[in-house]
Amino acid sequence: MRIAFTAPMKPLDDPVPSGDRTMGRLIVRALETAGHEVSVASRFRAWRKDGGIDMQVALEAEARREAGRIESQWRAAGTRPDAFLTYHLYHKAPDWIGPALADAFDIPYAVIEASRAPKRRTGAWAHGFAAADAALARADRVAALHSADLECLTSVVPAERLTVCAPFLDEAPFRHAAEAKTCLSSPIRLLAVAMMRPGDKRASYKLLADALALLPDRPWQLTIAGDGPCQAEIAQWFDPARVTFTGAVTEDDMPALYAGHDALVWPAIREAFGFVFLEAQASGLAVVGGDTFGVPEVVADGTSGLLSPEGDVAAFAKNLARLMDDPGLVAHLARGATANINGRHSLASGAARLDALMRCAQATHAAGYTGDRP
Repeated sequence: MRIAFTAPMKPLDDPVPSGDRTMGRLIVRALETAGHEVSVASRFRAWRKDGGIDMQVALEAEARREAGRIESQWRAAGTRPDAFLTYHLYHKAPDWIGPALADAFDIPYAVIEASRAPKRRTGAWAHGFAAADAALARADRVAALHSADLECLTSVVPAERLTVCAPFLDEAPFRHAAEAKTCLSSPIRLLAVAMMRPGDKRASYKLLADALALLPDRPWQLTIAGDGPCQAEIAQWFDPARVTFTGAVTEDDMPALYAGHDALVWPAIREAFGFVFLEAQASGLAVVGGDTFGVPEVVADGTSGLLSPEGDVAAFAKNLARLMDDPGLVAHLARGATANINGRHSLASGAARLDALMRCAQATHAAGYTGDRP
């Protein structure tokens, strides 16, 4: 199948590293692994940090001009894709391009990682919310990455066109790096990986610092990988004798970084699912995380990691203490982490799920479904 692809949240070649960019690239790779031919139809970025109806109306006009340009290009070339796939759709990143081209060429339209916040139906994001809803109504198949998002989509997407497509990664480089890993160390080697920016990331770092401060007498060392505008502030929260800051780490160097540690520790405040949890488990690390949105669907609580209620400092510290006090538990969770990735979150499993998603979209379109399409 020839699949046209777009990512209105963040283009695949955006220079700023993020889990969103990584997941988008993996979706393309997984589809190619499944035998599909994928081309990026547009780099148009619909995402905006701040709302405003006038801004969104102007953005829609720009997006529709882009769709017209692509349509003209495809017609001039005498070709068209077999389907259109949009990655990461919501009120801040609506998709006007995919539905327009799918209608113009009568091809299936599918969405992966869609979310919906009904409170945005009115207010500064109302236009973007309506546009995202229109795209969802047009879609022949919609996939959420976790069940929390799925529940919010049921009021606009019929159940027969809705599914969960669990996130995945290319586990091979992490597995290879982990093969050279030495035995568990004392003190335990903890790792946190995240950008240091305002908002939820800053809040997660603060919770981590507060939780570790409750464990002054236990042996541990922490490495923090990442940088950003809050770096100087965040550094002040941690004991410099126990914490090493690496700054930003390149994608190629991440497997070795994980392999040099025993456990990933991250509170995951307001995280969709946390791509670092997948990378850590693929590297054979135990996980201590926050029970947030899709995190429990990528971390098997009690099997590959220990999860605590979101924002609960005491509960997070308790789970940290359990690991520090029990090397056997660390080893048990590490084995469970590897099994979790191999069983559900590998590149091969992701390729199979995406292949099924696109074939279901194709079948729905061929059956002539009209539903509530505008």
